[in-house]
Amino acid sequence: MSSDTGTKKMGLVGLTVLVAVNMMGSGIIMLPASLAQVGAISMLSWIVTALGAMCIAYTFAKCGAFCKRSGGMSAYAEEAHGKSSFFISSYTYYVCLVISCVAIAVSALGYIKPFMPWLDTPIHTFFGVVAILIFTMVANFGGAKITGQISAFTVWGIIIPVAGLSIIGWWWFDPQTFMNAWNPHHDTTMHSVSSGIALTLWAFLGIESAGANSDAVENPERNVPLAVLFGTGFAAIIYIASTGVIQGIIPNSELSASTAPFGLVFSHMFNPTVGNIVTLAAVIACIGSLLGWQFTNAQVSKAAADEGLFPKIFAKTNKAGVPIAGMLIMLAAEILLAVMTISPNLISQFNALLNLAVFINMVPYILSMTGLEVLLRKNMVSKKQYRLGATVGTLAVLYSIYGVYACGATAVFGGTILTLLGYIFYGFIAARDTKPEVKAN
Repeated sequence: MSSDTGTKKMGLVGLTVLVAVNMMGSGIIMLPASLAQVGAISMLSWIVTALGAMCIAYTFAKCGAFCKRSGGMSAYAEEAHGKSSFFISSYTYYVCLVISCVAIAVSALGYIKPFMPWLDTPIHTFFGVVAILIFTMVANFGGAKITGQISAFTVWGIIIPVAGLSIIGWWWFDPQTFMNAWNPHHDTTMHSVSSGIALTLWAFLGIESAGANSDAVENPERNVPLAVLFGTGFAAIIYIASTGVIQGIIPNSELSASTAPFGLVFSHMFNPTVGNIVTLAAVIACIGSLLGWQFTNAQVSKAAADEGLFPKIFAKTNKAGVPIAGMLIMLAAEILLAVMTISPNLISQFNALLNLAVFINMVPYILSMTGLEVLLRKNMVSKKQYRLGATVGTLAVLYSIYGVYACGATAVFGGTILTLLGYIFYGFIAARDTKPEVKAN
């Protein structure tokens, strides 16, 4: 028997599917309602974001191929900006995932509302979000295996309806309904596109993990960047098709007020029973996605604590290897954020969280992607490879900066404060690691 029989590696097609599935989680399920507030002109935002996301994905794939250290984005950032950027990248990514978990909980509650209309008041919404956060956090105490199995199964609860709508929804598509929704506020094209950029970019968050499978891939130097581009492009097509077709089925005023847009469109296409099934599947998908992201964030903080960059309490684990103390700290931060973002309606709260999460996530994105040129130089690539990598990487950074602008002043202001607070923490870490000078008597 061949010695490599047990080490069969993934090919281009398999990795492309993996990248697309990993990206298409719960981020899409509230977006049709949020984008309807901009109008169908947000289709242009999707196109710009798809191109930008492909540049980002390619850049991260290259960084992952040339940086053999552990630490992911934080390690890439340190290549160009030094040790402080390793901490700030880890810190801001952690904060972003806290915000994202609350946004996902809000999304789940939005889809629960059709079954529990009394959740309509802000105080009931708050307690509902907190209940979801606590439930998923406690479920994570069982360890990585259970979390992984649940998340891998539940994600299909949203992928199947969204992909299905992209294919069969055109039978119910009305061009006039779509055109009536094109630009309801009569804004300029540039303003409308910018208004939709942060919303569409939200759907691609997590793209940084796309190139993390190089060790298990055949010919990774060729296949990882290609799979990342193809997978991102496929996800973009599904996103554009599903949000486009829904705006040609549901009148814009009704869509923009919905807290469960995919359930609503399947009710229109078939009947309320089918709509309820899709709504329930979306709730399950959100719960599974939230499980996965909370576990991921616990591991991010544990890894940072193991490196001495986070307090030691984040590294403490139980017999199952679960960092429960770190998870409880994260839960407290999530509940505090849920209090701070209480809004009259769920869509407003979701949009506020989304914009803040996108801005915070652009900090480690920009820090890490600007490390690509250093990695290319260290690995002595050819001039052609360097020019291609540096060009695409620069475009990815410029798009990320545009994403920051599109988040709006409120998100940028709040996100900047949160980022600067991180430097206070790093000051203590740097002081702890500095050896005192011995003064002569």
